[in-house]
Amino acid sequence: MSSDLGQDDLLIFADDERQPTLAESGSIENRWKVVIVDDEQEVHHLTRLVLSDFEFDGRRLEFVSAYSEPEAMKVLEDHPDAAVVLLDVVMDRDDSGLRIVRHIRERLKYVTTRIILRTGQPGQAPEKVVITNYDINDYKEKTELTAQKLFTTVMAALRSYRDIQVIENNKLGLEKIIHASADLFELKSLNQFASGVLTQLTAILNLNRNALHCNSFAVSKGQEEIYILAATGDYSDSAVPNTRVQDVAPPRVLRCIEEAFRNKRGEFAADHFTCYFQSKTGRENVIYFEGAVKPSEWNRYLIDIYCSNVSIAFENLYLNEEVETTQKDIIFTLGEIAETRSKETGNHVKRVAEYSKLLALKVGLPEEEAEMIRLASSMHDVGKVAVPDEILNKPGKLTPEEFDVIKQHTNHGYAMLNHSNRDLIKTAAIIAYQHHEKYDGQGYPNGLAGEEIHLYGRIAALADVFDALGSDRVYKKAWPLEDILDYFRRESGRHFDPKLVDLFFEHLDDILEIRDRYSDPRLA
Repeated sequence: MSSDLGQDDLLIFADDERQPTLAESGSIENRWKVVIVDDEQEVHHLTRLVLSDFEFDGRRLEFVSAYSEPEAMKVLEDHPDAAVVLLDVVMDRDDSGLRIVRHIRERLKYVTTRIILRTGQPGQAPEKVVITNYDINDYKEKTELTAQKLFTTVMAALRSYRDIQVIENNKLGLEKIIHASADLFELKSLNQFASGVLTQLTAILNLNRNALHCNSFAVSKGQEEIYILAATGDYSDSAVPNTRVQDVAPPRVLRCIEEAFRNKRGEFAADHFTCYFQSKTGRENVIYFEGAVKPSEWNRYLIDIYCSNVSIAFENLYLNEEVETTQKDIIFTLGEIAETRSKETGNHVKRVAEYSKLLALKVGLPEEEAEMIRLASSMHDVGKVAVPDEILNKPGKLTPEEFDVIKQHTNHGYAMLNHSNRDLIKTAAIIAYQHHEKYDGQGYPNGLAGEEIHLYGRIAALADVFDALGSDRVYKKAWPLEDILDYFRRESGRHFDPKLVDLFFEHLDDILEIRDRYSDPRLA
């Protein structure tokens, strides 16, 4: 050692009791974690003493100690967030420190942790050999480590660790942006989409913070009111989708949201930010997000990238919504046209649609699928547009030849609909084709039996016959309800799926409520 060093600059090793694991002053939250691995208690004590007032980037140190090779391996497994390891070489074995280096890099896969090798016996681990063959970041002989040099060494290691962490987090953030943006286009419901956006924003901003609690709103502006699409955190329980935001949001949050709509732009503040979106059709949405810390410049960059993709996804979602709305209107219109040609009321279409959805839900299908059946079932008789009027509206009994023509409406309907790749149209094609099949195989056009008939066809068959029997037609008067119910009991397992018949009777009150809601005047 140099003789001109002052006594205070030297690390003097003296006997002392083992110190507590954590630094005693201040909170241990958000500290740089330093693991000291050495079999000499004095080294632990003096390291803590020299670095007791150390601070870097506004954060103090948290010390964790290990005194042997096995203990070090266990401690390191328990502390994957260790920023720096001050590691002795010779402990239980002559190469304990080098074995621990292998453990950290190869088994634990800690690539960002900075390892500083400190040895009092450099002959056991020559610097050139160690620095070449082992993934360490610094090599110091204990005899050269003054207080100032230890301070400088740890400072340099932490600066390197911080910068690597920033790079890793930035990489992770970009990966999340890529995956999140892809997921956005899988969400078809506006409320599901908005909820997904809030969840993904939380994940993007919460990359390396375990304690950050985030609250957020996604809202949509109607003609007069602002409505909630989704909410997270403290707002999630009270913020039911499609309720007015002013009924739920605190005044300060409401002001921020209204300001974003008024200014048509978002903003970043100390504890929150807003993002504004406007579609080409004029639909407006705002995301409000608040957390414990102000977004960094990098996080603001991530948010900007992500929100650009959200804006595109909002646009696509609204366009898809327009297409689906138009498609639904066309489907109902076509169904009503078919019924009008046979001098039947369009309410038959509505009732069959509602009966079908009810049965679909009661049989256990999810809401989205049941709604698709509701829409598609309105097209069950669309093939009648290809049947001549004189046959379709004949008041008397049909001849066998005429009935064969009528039966062809199932094939005509299927031919009209089966070329689409849209799930809704494909469902309508199935219903149009199979709603006259019978459970015992005596129906048409293909004589399918039992579960050979698609569930959609079985549901529509029951709904269609119930409404047809209870309605006036040119060739018959409406049946009394009791006669219809007796018919259904007799035809369970013959014309109709017995499970669906059971569900029909279990929920008869709901069926009759639908019938009364969409009732129509009897034909003269």
